[in-house]
Amino acid sequence: MKRNGHHRLPLLFLFWMLQNTIVFSQQVALRNNLLYDATLTPNLGIELSLSPKWSLGANAGLNLWDIDEEKNKKWRHLMVSPFLRHYNTTLFQRSFWSIHTVYSHYNVGAVTFPFGIYPEVKNRRLQGDLVGIGGSYGYNWRLSQHWHFEVELGLAAAYTWYKEFDCPHCGTYYGPNNKPFLLPKLGLNLVWVPSRRKTLDIPRLEGLPVVADDEPIQPIILILRNTAENTGMAGRLQQTNPVLAHISQYRPYDRTRILRKEKDALYVHYPLGKHILHHDFRGNGETLDRIVDITRQIMADSTSDVRIIQLIGLASIEGAVGNNEKLATNRAIALKEYLQRQVATPDSLYEVIGGGEAWAEFRDQLMELYNNGGAGDKEKGIPDIDPRELSEAIDIIDNEPDADQRERRLRKMKGGRPWQYFKRYVLADQRNSGYIRIYYDYVPDTDAAIINEASDLLRTECDDCHRKALAMLLKVRHDKRAQNALGVAYYLCGRHEEAIECFRQAAENGSADARDNLMKIEKMKK
Repeated sequence: MKRNGHHRLPLLFLFWMLQNTIVFSQQVALRNNLLYDATLTPNLGIELSLSPKWSLGANAGLNLWDIDEEKNKKWRHLMVSPFLRHYNTTLFQRSFWSIHTVYSHYNVGAVTFPFGIYPEVKNRRLQGDLVGIGGSYGYNWRLSQHWHFEVELGLAAAYTWYKEFDCPHCGTYYGPNNKPFLLPKLGLNLVWVPSRRKTLDIPRLEGLPVVADDEPIQPIILILRNTAENTGMAGRLQQTNPVLAHISQYRPYDRTRILRKEKDALYVHYPLGKHILHHDFRGNGETLDRIVDITRQIMADSTSDVRIIQLIGLASIEGAVGNNEKLATNRAIALKEYLQRQVATPDSLYEVIGGGEAWAEFRDQLMELYNNGGAGDKEKGIPDIDPRELSEAIDIIDNEPDADQRERRLRKMKGGRPWQYFKRYVLADQRNSGYIRIYYDYVPDTDAAIINEASDLLRTECDDCHRKALAMLLKVRHDKRAQNALGVAYYLCGRHEEAIECFRQAAENGSADARDNLMKIEKMKK
């Protein structure tokens, strides 16, 4: 084994040298498995960034000595385990998962492994090789600027081929053998993440002190925020007009919806039993004027448009079902025709729905009263009602399938006294209402998407990512929202004169973050 071990030392050294040739072009982390150290096996891992969340690396361990030479107790081995790792949030931080392979050449004898695994080597000596592939999951805690600690747990499917010897005598040969098995992985790793200090080369600009070229400057943390997406005129109007909703929030109407609880919608009203819409009836004018104004502004905007205007006509539960169905539909149509007279809009823009008799609305109102103990509203002149009468009415609604019969039974309750209460204090708005909701869409803000993706790259400690972010931001430099992020990208790439110019332009355009970044640079030089 010693001859074989020394034969592999040059290979291990070559592997180490090849890994270190790219340390200075990528972000790197070095790690040591403390559990592996406990077995008296020197080990080292190296990990190199591939992107803001992906890395590639390898762990290696080498043990060349016997544990107890007299008893021939040994765990000599060489282990190399390359891996591909994905971090769920940030490179070298928090949770991660990985795929790893492993190769080992070993000479093991008279060793008792924990949990009863590998019982073959307890009384014999095995000498051979193994290969495996598996996965693992772990978590990395940042302890300080350079030091991290991580826990990793995994499992690999492995295959080994080996020669078996009588361990006490180390001479009796039992012949070759091979078998598949499961190889656990457990790491308690101490991780070192080096970072490089950048030298700030500040140009001679008026009003800013100058630092000597050979004077090192500590790096600073620049302010960088994500850019709000431009949602067009519709998105801006939505901030003060909740009747507007993005098309992604659209849902078709069904009669189980309780429209009166959808506070963001707008309503118009009709005279009792009529479907004619009057501008000056019960405050309709303010609502209709707002809908018309919103629709006009969105349709005049090139970056957003109206997708659906949902109009639902309603009728109360009073009267024949057939008549109320027609009345509800005609109310929705009348509302659409009114809007089309004010704003030129195609029929395809409207979803016109006859909501019919509003039984779901009525039941919900009765349930609210019941849950409140039948209490009315003295300030509005609404008297109390016996909760038992409310319970009986709700039971009729839930168990009588025929709508006309349901209404007749409600009218006859307690000699008609509850029905008179319902007519006066519950059914008033249901007799004459129409529901309005506008759904919009907007042209995707590709500039904001690029700026935010680049900003995410700039928050990493990956130099290649910073250069990629700079290239992305240069494509949208015409957008004023990109100027501060572009300044950060220039700074992190060592182009400090261009960074300061970007910060100054952004500050002149009103960016408070850019002004703060200029102040940080100025304070750093003093």
